[in-house]
Amino acid sequence: MKTGKILMVGFGPGATEHMTYRARAAIAEADVVIGYSTYIKLVQDLLVGKEIIRKGMTEEIDRCVEAYEQACQGKTVALISSGDIGIYGMAGPTYEVLLQAGWTPESEIRVEVIPGASALNACASLVGAPLTHDFCSISLSDLLTPWPVIAQRLRAAARGDFVIALYNPKSGRRTQQIVEAQRLLLEYRDPGTPVAVVKSAYRRRQHIQLVTLETMADQEIGMLTTVLIGNSSTFVRAGLMVTPRGYTNKYEGLTGEAKPGEQAGRSLTLGLEGWKEFVRVYLQTYPDHSLRQVADHFDAPLAQILEAVAGTPEDDAPDRVLACHFAPAELEHLLQEMHRWGKLRAVVRHGGAVAELLISARDLTFESGRLNLVHEYFHLHVDVSSLAHGWFVRQGTRQAGIYFTDAHGDFVVSFLLTKDGEGRWSAEEVKSFYRASATMGTKMVKGKEGAGA
Repeated sequence: MKTGKILMVGFGPGATEHMTYRARAAIAEADVVIGYSTYIKLVQDLLVGKEIIRKGMTEEIDRCVEAYEQACQGKTVALISSGDIGIYGMAGPTYEVLLQAGWTPESEIRVEVIPGASALNACASLVGAPLTHDFCSISLSDLLTPWPVIAQRLRAAARGDFVIALYNPKSGRRTQQIVEAQRLLLEYRDPGTPVAVVKSAYRRRQHIQLVTLETMADQEIGMLTTVLIGNSSTFVRAGLMVTPRGYTNKYEGLTGEAKPGEQAGRSLTLGLEGWKEFVRVYLQTYPDHSLRQVADHFDAPLAQILEAVAGTPEDDAPDRVLACHFAPAELEHLLQEMHRWGKLRAVVRHGGAVAELLISARDLTFESGRLNLVHEYFHLHVDVSSLAHGWFVRQGTRQAGIYFTDAHGDFVVSFLLTKDGEGRWSAEEVKSFYRASATMGTKMVKGKEGAGA
């Protein structure tokens, strides 16, 4: 009996000149071709003499099941899609159907995914070079993805300064998603950010609009449109949308000598290690800035700042910031030492609210996985499972105590030693603080600890 095949074919924008040799060969090899009716029309000239099965826009799973059933009969099936079949295409649901049916790569039915030029590639090539640096794609279709998830991804991509490709931006029924996406992106992006709105790339009704983020939602946009949104460096010149690769960060112009302090083939002075040194210099230059102010200045999680200055008690100096990491699992043991610290200033941050409490260290207890403080006027309960990292911190003569950060590196709670009326710490409490940091603290080891980077 003939062994069946499923060839998942991405054929690019649709024109034969943008189709790979393997895609054409796969379609030629197929006994049966299955696809959305619009896809069938785009490659109609290649389907002479073949069995054709057309399915509607919302019948994706039906296409997958049909492909499996045809392959079980020993046929070679081409399941076709424009663009790349693995990017918002049929490859994922087909594998889901196959695996649910008990298929494995060792089964008799052979499966192959054949890549093609995706819409973002095709659209980018028509408007210049907007994807030259880091980019991501986000679908605005909330038919299968909850809108809060889409909104979270939009915010993260905008805040991370990615070039963003928006798929499925608008349909006859979904008209407000693009408007809401624009609103979310404008929280982080300049209104003048370049935007390319490309409809039907390399097809008969191709239409290109170069606009700005401020006017993006006012353009002619539909399901055949892909929207490319630039990052903070993207520019439009001579009708071309270009995102620089970053050569001007290192070289004078594009072809000049390396800038002072930079070396060809080496990380930038503001690469990982250089950035850490820059943080340390900043703290020395502005000793009155709090650590959270420094984190805000660099738009970085607090844990990144602490990791940049991480050291050991032996590295301490009166004018420097010392950050020494410890595992929150040590908290119960640490409490025994903290009870020697007398009065503490507890700082708790949640969302935009900050609470500062003057407490007695002896009132802190550890029970049922929680750090607890029960007071006549307030209760404080911190779930230790929410604390990813603990830090012993000494910032010159400004502050000393412990900080906790979450899995994202953001500040959660701190407990700081208090000073007497003359602005001095208790010698016994400082001695206890250093004893704890020396026995429980460890310097952050590259590759061993994730401090919310």
